[in-house]
Amino acid sequence: MSAVMKEVAEVYLGPGEFRFATCPTRLRTILGSCVAITLWHPQRKIGGMCHFMLPSRVRCSTALNGMYADEAIELFIRQARAHHTKPEEYQLKLFGGGEMFPELQRHVAFGDVARSNVNAALEMAALYRLDLIAQDMGSTGHRSIIFDLCTGDVWVRHQPIRTLH
Repeated sequence: MSAVMKEVAEVYLGPGEFRFATCPTRLRTILGSCVAITLWHPQRKIGGMCHFMLPSRVRCSTALNGMYADEAIELFIRQARAHHTKPEEYQLKLFGGGEMFPELQRHVAFGDVARSNVNAALEMAALYRLDLIAQDMGSTGHRSIIFDLCTGDVWVRHQPIRTLH
């Protein structure tokens, strides 16, 4: 007996990219101070991921951009509605926001981008009343993320930065 296996589409998201897809798809990204948002509809096996870089911007155009947390969430909301689903039916998972240069933090005048991104992701989840079921954010270093739209599973490999004292 041979089982028929569906070929899984593998999609890599770079910084600022957003993708909404269906099973069988796996979405991947690598994060430092950026944050990945995953949304998955368990009954429909649809969802998406974004790799946002900053909390927000001063809007200079009407086109939404996945580089910003507030606009990425709006892209998700629009996709959920376009697929005749409600945003609150999705499971939300958040990843990233690792400080990449912890030894420089006390010397940098422009603030902590990683912490700002983590806070923005949590604020967007609360604002839109999304079902946050898992998160792996903060600390230092980078994370590799794989999101399987058939199961809703997200695999995370976190590589913290080892600081020398």
